[in-house]
Amino acid sequence: MRPRLVAALAVLPLGLTACGGGAGSSSTPAAPPSIAAATADNRPVKAGGTLNVALNADPDALDPSISTTLVGREVFANMCEKLYDIDAQATLVPQLAAALPEVSGDGKEVTIKLREGVTFNDGTAFDAEAVKKSLDRHRTWEKSARQADLAAVSKVTVVDPTTVTLTLTQAFTPLTAQLADRAGMIMSPKALDAAGDNFGASPVCVGPFKFAGRTSGSQIVLEKAADYYDAAKVKLDKIVYKIIVDPNVRAANLKSGDVHVGDQLATTTVKGVQTDPNLTVVSGGGLGYYGITINTGNADGSTEKPGTVNTALAKSPQLREAFELALDRDLINKTVYNGLHEPDCFPVPLDSRFRAQDLTCPKRDLAKAKQLVQASGVPTPIPVTLTSPNDATNVRLAQVIQQMTKEAGFNVSVQTAEFVSTLEQGKSGKFDVLLNGWSGRVDPDGNLTNLITSRGSNNYSGMSDAGIDDPIKQAAAESDTAERAALYASAMKKAAEIRGVLYLYHSKYYLGMSKTVAGVQYFKDGLPRFVTAGFAA
Repeated sequence: MRPRLVAALAVLPLGLTACGGGAGSSSTPAAPPSIAAATADNRPVKAGGTLNVALNADPDALDPSISTTLVGREVFANMCEKLYDIDAQATLVPQLAAALPEVSGDGKEVTIKLREGVTFNDGTAFDAEAVKKSLDRHRTWEKSARQADLAAVSKVTVVDPTTVTLTLTQAFTPLTAQLADRAGMIMSPKALDAAGDNFGASPVCVGPFKFAGRTSGSQIVLEKAADYYDAAKVKLDKIVYKIIVDPNVRAANLKSGDVHVGDQLATTTVKGVQTDPNLTVVSGGGLGYYGITINTGNADGSTEKPGTVNTALAKSPQLREAFELALDRDLINKTVYNGLHEPDCFPVPLDSRFRAQDLTCPKRDLAKAKQLVQASGVPTPIPVTLTSPNDATNVRLAQVIQQMTKEAGFNVSVQTAEFVSTLEQGKSGKFDVLLNGWSGRVDPDGNLTNLITSRGSNNYSGMSDAGIDDPIKQAAAESDTAERAALYASAMKKAAEIRGVLYLYHSKYYLGMSKTVAGVQYFKDGLPRFVTAGFAA
């Protein structure tokens, strides 16, 4: 789709919410829902029934090796178990592994004991050979998006049917966290042999539910898995994921009862759902972030050597500072998101144990921003092209940024495109400034490596600085939490000086549910788990 330009708003009162109408757009939201609200709902549930779940987008291929979407991870959470998972406290726990890994003194040998008595959803035995086959596919297949996740792994060895050893090129502390995501999903070797590169068309894993069918752009159907090792815990007969992109339609379908669960409610619809007596809202997420990526050196693609980008912001760190100082993160959160996200200027969550206490964010300073613009000698207004996904909320955010920075001497033109197109522009470097985010990982390495280190696949800014790269690499080899936090702080402070990414907030996810549904698990990764879910008895 060709990008299109969005005209500036003539008058945009920043103290008011201008997205949508009705109860959901009030500037005074109900009390923010809590993560605990979902996990604490342990009402008895009856056996049977079909749970209709609205997804906000159509996932890409349901192949753990190549999937890159958050909505894909939502489906995998109930179909493809991993070696490890997180719990309600975001602590890493065993899933298909029998225990946390045993790591050698030098950190280069990682031994994983596996759960026994497990079968895949096609009846194939789960064992060390199956684990090796999946991990080798993740890390060596040329099409795999997991290669970077497992880059430190040089060899996977079957020790015995219930044990594998991973040999690493260097100590890599985030490995367990990587194995708690798609890089740790184990696929049926029988299905892999039969389907090859087309595994995602009919995926088979270990999980409480098995893949039953998919209609592109419409729905994905999962059925209760008879072969699941803990099948007695699973009450639902079926999950139907319905693709409903429009947030207002998702909310309306919740209210009508056409769906029982709606993912990623827009912050403008949260209050309207909360005030419905038949519905409840719980929150998850907080690991990821959203922000403004400024192209500082991505001339030929994010994985290529940085080059010269001929835009005013790319050429001037002072103008990037001025651009940031023109922004008011708190007001953006209130104006665009009804105060339901967590404003911040760093990629590691505010409550992370890896977050150094001395990381602070600049407040809006319009006077200083104007001084920096004037001192730059660049004629004003300074042209900036901001690329935004074309949904209403992102366009609203773009317009607020447009108005805030205008006061400092910038002339921001907003260009919109389909979400996937904006990612393609980001990877290829064909942009000036870009709105984009990251769903987040429980280990901070997953929010930094590949995102701000040199030639990282998701380093759309093209930043390349030893002051960023070296501490992040050192932190990955370090096991002491305090030392890792200090190293990450050093890297993030350097990145904050360069300003290739202006982080705006940590993304909270809001899950709307019928009060007839209980037993849903919803954690900081924002992935609804339905293994114990059902309809209240």
